[in-house]
Parts: sequence; C-alpha cells; structure tokens
Amino acid sequence: MNIQKLRMERGLTVQQLADMSGMPKRTLENAIRRDDCTVELAIRLADALNVTLDELCRTPKEE
Repeated sequence: MNIQKLRMERGLTVQQLADMSGMPKRTLENAIRRDDCTVELAIRLADALNVTLDELCRTPKEE
C-alpha cells in the first residue's frame, strides 16, 4: 500500500489524514505499519487522499 508515500507527498501529518478519513490516529498508524487495512478503511483513505483504490493499494512492479 502507498499510504505513507501519498500522505507525505501531500504534506499531511498522520493526525491530519486520520481526521480527513474519519478514523482514529492509532488505526491509521497500524495500517501504515502493517502495510495493510480493511477494504472499508482503504476506501476512506482513498477518498481522503483523492486517489483511486488502485493508486492507494498497488505498488509498481520491479523489473
């Protein structure tokens, strides 16, 4: 997942993104640390970051 990368590109703190996506800061921190979250949380994060789920979840393949 690209949560941390997208968050930093937008200059957001973890707390700001948590507030924008309507989730507790701890939940967001866990998702970033585990590099995983539920579909419901992914949708909320994608909406808050104004990206598609694909952009949020997929990482570029190394060649």
